[in-house]
This record gives sequence, structure tokens and C-alpha cells, in this order.
Amino acid sequence: MERNQIIGFGLIFLILLGWSIMNQPTPEEIEAAKERAKLEEELQAVEEGQDIAPVTTFEAPATRTTTPGQLGIFATAASGDEKSYTLSNDLLTLSLSNKGGRIKYAELKEHFKILSQPKEEEVKEFVKLFEDEKNKWGYDIQLTDRVVNTEDLFFEARPSGNSISFRATTEEGGYIEQTYTLLPGSYELDYKVNIVGLSNFLRNEDAVTLHIENYLDPIEQNRFFEKTYSAVYFKEKEEDPEDCGCRGDDSEVLEGNPIEWVSFVNQFFNTSLMAAGESFKGINTTVSQPTDDQPDLKKITATMIVPIARGSSDAFDMKLYLGPNEYKRLVTFDNDLEEVIPFGNSIFGDINRHIIRPFFNWLSGFIGNKGIVIIVLIFIIKMVVYPLTYKMLKSQAKMAALKPQIAGLKDKFKGDAQKTQVETMKIYREYGVSPLGGCMPMIAQIPIWYALFRFFPASITFRQESFLWAHDLSSYDVWFNLPFSIPLLGAHLSLFTVLYAISQVIYTFYNSKHMDMSANPAMKYVQYLMPLMFFGFFNTYASGLTCYMLFSNLFTISQTIITKNFVFDNDKILEKLNVQKAKPKKKGGFQEKIAKAMEQQQKLRDQQKGQNKKKR
Repeated sequence: MERNQIIGFGLIFLILLGWSIMNQPTPEEIEAAKERAKLEEELQAVEEGQDIAPVTTFEAPATRTTTPGQLGIFATAASGDEKSYTLSNDLLTLSLSNKGGRIKYAELKEHFKILSQPKEEEVKEFVKLFEDEKNKWGYDIQLTDRVVNTEDLFFEARPSGNSISFRATTEEGGYIEQTYTLLPGSYELDYKVNIVGLSNFLRNEDAVTLHIENYLDPIEQNRFFEKTYSAVYFKEKEEDPEDCGCRGDDSEVLEGNPIEWVSFVNQFFNTSLMAAGESFKGINTTVSQPTDDQPDLKKITATMIVPIARGSSDAFDMKLYLGPNEYKRLVTFDNDLEEVIPFGNSIFGDINRHIIRPFFNWLSGFIGNKGIVIIVLIFIIKMVVYPLTYKMLKSQAKMAALKPQIAGLKDKFKGDAQKTQVETMKIYREYGVSPLGGCMPMIAQIPIWYALFRFFPASITFRQESFLWAHDLSSYDVWFNLPFSIPLLGAHLSLFTVLYAISQVIYTFYNSKHMDMSANPAMKYVQYLMPLMFFGFFNTYASGLTCYMLFSNLFTISQTIITKNFVFDNDKILEKLNVQKAKPKKKGGFQEKIAKAMEQQQKLRDQQKGQNKKKR
């Protein structure tokens, strides 16, 4: 297309895009439209004489009972002294409270939170999950005359080895009991809720609802990526896991659907509740984004019906996992819990899970430093794709050999870029050179590159692993801190990213010396904008990836220089081109179709010019 056509289509696209953005409804308008549609359906149902089905809600009751008189049959559990109890093994320490019979926090003994990094000594503490004082974990028990929440009850603690039971007793001798059993050498607990002697007091069989509120606290240095990858996941029976709200406020309601598990996920850790036998009944999850001045990453809630109130004595078995997002640990549950690790979807996630992850772990078995493993991985990938790189460089060498002839066309058709391009394509076809030959190595590496783009910030393998000047390959490396924050860049400069941008500029300059950009001179300068854009984008990214990009670029530059100067013989290449020119050409083919299309466009353009001259 001519330049004016391109500009015209571009302006039309921008106008349509701006119009759609300006006229899209606000969240309030969308919600109001839903409410109007719901009201209209109800009015229509009334007019037709239909009964309106009651709507089951999974929201926690707005009113909470706190005094003995309000707690009804649980009045004896209304008062007491709060005490803490501990369960511990080699990996995990749990602090539990008799107030509500719930977990106060889980301390991970092999993982640390870095508080500061002074030059002399690193200050750190154990990672804690579910530690925020605002968190809630309580069962709403719907009695025939009131709703009682277990967070208001004082439970009687009954420790036994690495297990503890919390029991809240009614005046009639019934009780609700929660039992926690920490398994040895594991981040896993057996967790059971048992209801005895309450069947006559419960409203219905869906009378017990578990409501959880988890304020995810920051653990990592890179708050942006930790917030991005923090979410709530859940799995419906015989369905793939779903997530609710990785980037914005979100909610999801599945009423009555069998739910196998729900997981509150930080970037590298998770707190997961799994049904061990029968599934939970329905789920309502919400994600709220705190403002920047609030310390929490996100507020996440989950409400589920616990199908437990069917007889005079019933129990509901569950499992709890409070630990790291380690693929091998999570996959042992055999319920797709490993999907909470954000390796990506479709083919890219599969590449990470089943190719890059195991291969990287295999290399780590021989090499201790993760940065060295990254460099070895780069070397292997570059060697695997070198046959394609060789073809790309050979295609560039052929085009460089024909550069004098192309330069002659520019002088012959000076001022007519379209005619120059048509004749250039004829020469390429005549000598058997494909201008697209240099694209294949880049296309072949796109799936690998994009998979690594997700792999480094999602894999706990790189967490707090140092290499060269980087203290944590899962977060950005800080060359020096800025006194202010710059959009995209943040308040620091990453040395890996700076060096990558410089290496990219050098590689671009080296390649541009062998490229013909006369048809579009602006590209000579536009190509230098890409390193600048990459610098802005990757300055806050995981240093494992920027380390990979830097050394990958250095490998590419080395391969290019060595191949062009020590492998190729320019005289032999020109000799082969002349032999190719003498061979009869096959008809058809993609390159010939492009050339014919350009020739046809040139003819139409010449005809248009002739018509314009006649009109004048």
C-alpha cells in the first residue's frame, strides 16, 4: 500500500479505538444494567404467575453474635482466655489459637523474607503465611433461630503429639470440633471438622459455611510482580483450575458446584485447603486490590458450603497445605494443585512444565550456581538452533554479495522506491536468494523465549539465588537506586538490563552495516528504539530473565562475528550465486508470488500516473 493509505487506515483504527474506549460502560453502569435485567426477569415471572426461586448466598452474615445470650446453645463457649498452641516439624511451625480454633500463622523454616540488604549483613526472618491479624477463618453455623460464627467461640484445646483438637461444646452436650494433624517432614496437615449432636438445631443440610479472608502480605522484594502473580485459585470437580483476579478486582460465584480445593497464592507460596473426600458445595471468591499506601498485596475471600450437617454425628475431612510453590510437592496431591504456579497457559505453559523446568533441574544437579546454569542453558539452546542461525547468516551474506547490484538499481530508478523494490525482488529471485531466510531462527525461538518470560518470575528455583551482582534472580537487580520513580523504570536501574540494552544497540549497529534500508531510511533510526523500549520494560523484571537476555545476546553476537568472518568465504558465496543464476527457475513459489504482486501493483501505479498526466 502507498504511504497515504497506510496513514489513513492507521487514523481510522485510532479513531475507532478511541471511540470504543470513550464509550465503554463503567463498572457501575455494568452492575446497574445487571440489576435492571434481574429485576425485569423477576417482574416478568410475577406477571406470569411463577414462583421466584430463592437465591443462595455465600456471603458471610453481616451480623455476628458475640454475647452468651446471642450465642444460644453455644453460650458456654462465649467467654474464656485466648491461648496459643504450636505444632512443629522440620519444615513448618504452626501457631494455633483456641479462639475460633484456627491457625494464627504458619512459619516456614527453610524460606526467608529479606527485610534489608545492608553492605555488611543481610537482615532476614522466616517466611510466614496467613499471619495478618485481619485474616478470618470461621464457620457460620446456621441454627434454627440464629447464626453462630466459630470465630466468636472459645474452644477447648486437646493436644496429642503432633495433633491438636479444638472443641466447642453446647449446653445440650453436642459440639463442633476441629482437628489439626501436622505430618512429619511435610508442609501438609490433615484437617477435620466434626459436628456431633447438632442436627436438631441446624436450619438445613447446607447450614455450615466456611468463610475465609486472607490479606496477602508482601514477602518479596519486587512488589509489582508479587502482586501480579498473587491470586486465589480453585478447582471444580472434573474441570481445570481457575483463578480469580490476578490483576484487578474480581469475583466468581459457582453455586452448588462441587469444589475440590481453593488456594490463596503469593508469588512463590500458597495456602491451600483441599477436600479429602466429598467436595465442598459451591464457592464464592472475591479479590480486592488495596491502594498503594496500604501494606497488603491483596484481600482475598472464599466462602464455601461444607456438606457436614446431615446426621447426628458427621465429619468432613480436608487437607491443608501451607508452603512453597514447588512443582514436585504440589504434583503429588494428584489434583492439579501445581497449576497455581503461573508458568503460563497453552503451549508455553507446557514448555515450562515439561521441558524447561525438568531440564533446568537436571542441569542444577551438576551445577550449583543457578546463574551458571542459565549460561549453560543458553549455550545448549544456541547450539540447537545454530543450523537455523547459520541459514540466516548465510542469507544475509548472499544479500550482502548482491549489494553492488542493488545499489545500481537505486541509481537507475532514483526517486522511485516502488520500482526499485520490484527490480530488487527480481534480482533476489534470479540468484535464488530469499529475503525471508533470516526470519526462521527468530520465529523458532519465540516459543522458548516467551516460555522463559513466564518461567523466571514464577519458578521458586531462582528465589534468593545470587549471581554476579544480583542478589535474587527472581527479582530485579539494583545497580543503584534513583531518588525518584520513573514510569515503567521504577526507582532503580538494573545493571543486567542496562548491559542488555547496550549489547542490543551494538548488535543492531553491526547488522545495519550489512542491510539495505534505502527503501525505508527511517528504519535506520527506528531500529534503535527497540533496545530503549526493552530497557524500560525489563528494568523491573526478574534478573534471571535479563541475565538470560544479556548472555544470549553476547552468544548471538559471537556466533555472528565468528561465522561471518571465519566460516563464510564471500568469493565462494558469489561464485555459487552466479551458478544459481544460470540454473532454470521453477515457476510458482511464495517468493515469485510476492514479486508478481509487486509488479502488478507497479503497473497499476504507472497507469494511475499516466491518467493523472492526461487530466492535466
